[in-house]
Amino acid sequence: MGLFDLFKKKEEKMNVFDTIDKSDWLQVFSYCLGKMMVIQNNASLYVVKNQNWNVDFSKGIIVFGNDEYPVQFIGSESNISNTWNWGWNNINKFQDSILLLANETLVNGFEFNLNALKLAQFEVDEIFNGHHLAIVACALSKEDYFYYRGPHDKGAVLMAVGNLPKEVFSPIHLTEFINLTIQCINQFSIDHKIFVEALLEWNKTTYTWEKDGLIAHFNQDLFISFEKVNELYRITQINT
Repeated sequence: MGLFDLFKKKEEKMNVFDTIDKSDWLQVFSYCLGKMMVIQNNASLYVVKNQNWNVDFSKGIIVFGNDEYPVQFIGSESNISNTWNWGWNNINKFQDSILLLANETLVNGFEFNLNALKLAQFEVDEIFNGHHLAIVACALSKEDYFYYRGPHDKGAVLMAVGNLPKEVFSPIHLTEFINLTIQCINQFSIDHKIFVEALLEWNKTTYTWEKDGLIAHFNQDLFISFEKVNELYRITQINT
């Protein structure tokens, strides 16, 4: 039995999320990243469109140009204390209706025993920051969101935007998949195997395991090989 025969058997029985250690931040982030990068890129094209934005938390809305969307408050970064504060901690006394995602994230934190999701406040760094925490919060939600970071003079607010056009969740094609994968593995510290499988699954692109890699069935087959280095899987080759 080859190294990846086990992965093939698992893929036939369960989805990718069921195969990862949910108490391990790196594995969870690797699972969430690809999906959210696609959604964020699409949202930039179809929603944000380089327009001015304005948020009214009392009404639970965010506006881009003339277009209005429901908003959820995820959390905030402080430039003064260099800390992150989850929305569910609710130091701003917001109404419960805009904290649904934050509270859902807290439930996930306890269910997965994932400290980054269940500690109310902690220091921001290269791993734990508003962008990364919002990626995980939105990707794990039962609802469909993209996130938006709204800077202000003392830090930034991270918000989830809902009721989005279907184009925001459009799948990507072969060239986009290759470019996004290369971008992410160069920019982020992630498990490449989890990232690739999760993105293919979300993209509804079928794939099969063969020897030390997989074959993703786009309009033409994409071959991705992996190796294990210090408990993480790394891409060694990606080509058509």
